[in-house]
Amino acid sequence: MNKTIKQLTGEIIDFVNKRDWMRLNTVKNLAVSLSIETAEVLEYVQWKNDEEIIDDLKKDSEPFGEELADVAIYLFELAYVANIDLSLAIEKKIVKNGIKYPAEGQLGEKYPRPADQ
Repeated sequence: MNKTIKQLTGEIIDFVNKRDWMRLNTVKNLAVSLSIETAEVLEYVQWKNDEEIIDDLKKDSEPFGEELADVAIYLFELAYVANIDLSLAIEKKIVKNGIKYPAEGQLGEKYPRPADQ
């Protein structure tokens, strides 16, 4: 079942509140935690080439998915504590990026494809 960012955030906040962790969840603490969890995503791919990563994911994607989920959980919590509507922020950023990086002229010479594609 696919849930919205708002629904998932509600479940995360409910989980946190039931454990009385919200008192620890400052913007700074959550930003630090988000960075640490993001580093764990990098750890999964460290010392591997793209082919090895894809092979590992085909064999068992669950550990990588769990790391991505940890990142998302902290991101959603951080947005909640900072009073940021993450869905709206993402929508606005996509529009800004579309203006800053129009589709025309973004591929090819400016951003060459890897040799194996």
